[in-house]
Amino acid sequence: MGTFVGSFFRPSKMPPSPAETPENETNPQTQDQLSLNPWEAAYLRFESPEEEIRKFIRRLTRLGAPQWPRDAEIVELFCGRGNGLLALQRLGFTRLEGVDLSPRLLAQFKGSAKCTVADCRRLPFADRSKDVLIVQGGLHHLPSLPDDLDQTFSEMQRVLRTNGRVMFVEPWRTPFLTFVHFISEISPVRRISSKMDAFATMTEYELRTYEQWLGQPELIKKMARAHFLPVHESFAWGKWNFVGTPR
Repeated sequence: MGTFVGSFFRPSKMPPSPAETPENETNPQTQDQLSLNPWEAAYLRFESPEEEIRKFIRRLTRLGAPQWPRDAEIVELFCGRGNGLLALQRLGFTRLEGVDLSPRLLAQFKGSAKCTVADCRRLPFADRSKDVLIVQGGLHHLPSLPDDLDQTFSEMQRVLRTNGRVMFVEPWRTPFLTFVHFISEISPVRRISSKMDAFATMTEYELRTYEQWLGQPELIKKMARAHFLPVHESFAWGKWNFVGTPR
């Protein structure tokens, strides 16, 4: 996974988590973090905001964002605590919005973009009103495939202007991802690495939707291409990178 930006569905009743441990010197948790559910707490431990922002800047640059008009109206879906929006802001974009289902994660966003608590299957935007829609690690949280994915893609297609763009970055079963999961499940590794423990914890708490996503690659690609014409598509380092235009 590695990119858990935005929350769509997470279990409301969850067993005790290895992430719910006392504070430690290397990665102290605030009281607000401890009040989150275990998935959200692990997400906040996985990487610092600045680390995540720098990662997003590298990714956005690699996928062509510097060539987008700086006055483009951009929405990040499943935006979580909003570090993807801050990355876009640092790249010079100003007309930014975020959507996520978690008010607790959105409350942590300190930027100037407008953020809305909403379901990405029913976007709160008018038809043909946005230039770019971005998802970085949210589609694999959808509870039901293919229906929820089709509904989300249809909504994105509805909202995008004719010459608009979508960008998806989602987990994908590559040899690298398989190796990372193997390492993260080794108990001594989890004890000495907060990052690996956070990764493993997030996997545990989204296991049903995560495995559902990783297990249907051909269906996912087919659905994406039914709604969007690919401009770029690649599979590397455990990620599916897709940039496209609405059909």
